[in-house]
Amino acid sequence: MSRGVAIGVDVGGTSVRAGVVDADGTVLDTVRTSTPGSDAALEDAIAGLVETLARRHRVTAVGLALAGFITPDLRGVRFAPHLSWRDAPVADRISARIKLPVVVEHDANAAALGERYFGAAAGASNTVFIALGTGIGSALLLDGSLYRGAFGVAPELGHLRVVPDGRPCPCGKSGCWERYCSGTALATTAVELLAHDPGRSPELRRLVAEDPGSVTGRRVAAAALRGDPVAVEAMADLARWLGEGLALVADVFDPELVVIGGGVSGSAPLFLDEAREHYAATVTGAGNRPLARIRTAQLGEAAAVVGAAQLAREQLRRS
Repeated sequence: MSRGVAIGVDVGGTSVRAGVVDADGTVLDTVRTSTPGSDAALEDAIAGLVETLARRHRVTAVGLALAGFITPDLRGVRFAPHLSWRDAPVADRISARIKLPVVVEHDANAAALGERYFGAAAGASNTVFIALGTGIGSALLLDGSLYRGAFGVAPELGHLRVVPDGRPCPCGKSGCWERYCSGTALATTAVELLAHDPGRSPELRRLVAEDPGSVTGRRVAAAALRGDPVAVEAMADLARWLGEGLALVADVFDPELVVIGGGVSGSAPLFLDEAREHYAATVTGAGNRPLARIRTAQLGEAAAVVGAAQLAREQLRRS
């Protein structure tokens, strides 16, 4: 593993967070700002965060992590649904600004890389990383290396269709896995359950009456922890769909390890054991094959920052 201090930048739809990461995966310093709406303003914001950290630390390289389609050379962004970049040479533009080497990576890939080197996937050769958040982010490590596909967009596991003619998805399809297994899905399921029997949950019913958008996955998970019957049922539905989806993934990739990350993973005690049971019962050859271990991520929200910084160090070593 290459040494040195690098910066990882997690470029999200609402905020940009940058961290200085040492060669042991420790985040030494962080800064953040809100995400601007234009290319120029976004690049200004990223450059400003990096320059702030570079004044405090001796930095060798920078890695950017974001949700979007990245070019195979890890320098450009073809498309990012929550950002303004379209076919943009992002790494070259920002590198010219900050006078440091820059690489770009999909945020789920970066998080998986962070877990591979410093977290739950350490020592595993074939790993699937599933980030349960607003949607589903995913990454695949084969023989310890990221698999990106021929055009740099693999694997989009969240958009596997699990329910024909099911819930509409922003990707343009319907019935995608992430519409049934994510923080957004958890809220949607709770609202649907309330529509059938509003008297079962006064707490969630009040939220829906005030503002349907206030029913979030985080609030449903908190209600489930308190034993709210609708929230508990919604969490069980998420567990079932997680198990169903993991069985599909295992049928294709046969991983030794599945790492569950993202914001929803913080509620794993409420759903992960049940999801394991669904996975074990649904996978092809159930009862007659080894099963993947299923673990929760260890690096939390820092995973993409840590992984992006590590990737930047690795790219610098190869150059």
